[in-house]
Amino acid sequence: MLTSVQKEILQSLINLYRQSKCTSVKCENIAELMGRNSGTIRNQMQSLRSLGLVKGVPGPRGGYKPTLEAYQTLNIENDPCQINIPFYVNGRIVPDISVNKIEFNSILRPGNCEATISVLGNIKHLDLDDTVKIGPTPVNNLTVTGVIIGRDDVDNVLLLKTNNIQSVPNVPIKSVATEDVVTINPNLTLSEIAKILITKNIRGVPVMVDNEIQGIVMYKHLVQMISEEKYDLVAKDVMSTDFVTVKEDMSLIGTLDKMYKNNLSLIILLDDDNNLAGIATFSDIIKRLVIS
Repeated sequence: MLTSVQKEILQSLINLYRQSKCTSVKCENIAELMGRNSGTIRNQMQSLRSLGLVKGVPGPRGGYKPTLEAYQTLNIENDPCQINIPFYVNGRIVPDISVNKIEFNSILRPGNCEATISVLGNIKHLDLDDTVKIGPTPVNNLTVTGVIIGRDDVDNVLLLKTNNIQSVPNVPIKSVATEDVVTINPNLTLSEIAKILITKNIRGVPVMVDNEIQGIVMYKHLVQMISEEKYDLVAKDVMSTDFVTVKEDMSLIGTLDKMYKNNLSLIILLDDDNNLAGIATFSDIIKRLVIS
């Protein structure tokens, strides 16, 4: 059983080890972080070394590294040098902090849910009432926001009063897309295109030639041409060639991010052979999130 001082030293070592991109850490650096005497840290390191929790690295650039047993002792399940879950404080990302574990408390009481966050990195500069946003996490794409109501520097744990918890299902975009895609030829008139969009209740339609996408005509293109009284145009005159495509196996969150960055309401899916595989709209994604 480790003492509270030993546990804090070990946690500080892991934080600094991760911050230094997994290079050895000197006792002086740990002492500075903890606000303690370096001689005390050095003595405790010998005890931790005998327990198999740290490994000494000789030489002028040497110091100490945590062992696998150290991570297990502190319930850190993953390699801290590989973990990179975004961590924001008061709207600004803190690159030196990541998250190891999230546990929810009192989740059955609406509006009063608390979360215990096991953190990798130095949290001593964080204050009560700071607003924190965590995520998205890998696999589950979980995002948690809340306010810090407690902080444990020994165990490197934050207690949050959550105000928002979101999760995007880890499914491919093709699971929400329309696979039976309506396409048109470049010489279709605006009137004919409008009939298709209204009849099929769709917002846009790809323009195809020999199974290759030439562009896309959106509802807004028709409205613009009508407002300018340009009635004699055809699909190739109004289509946008600046369309965006994604592979059909791209994740929902990845597709949503791409659509957001490109200000899209519709995106085209391609298969492994770069053939048209489907179309997904922003509404399709939102519907999947609501019913998930």
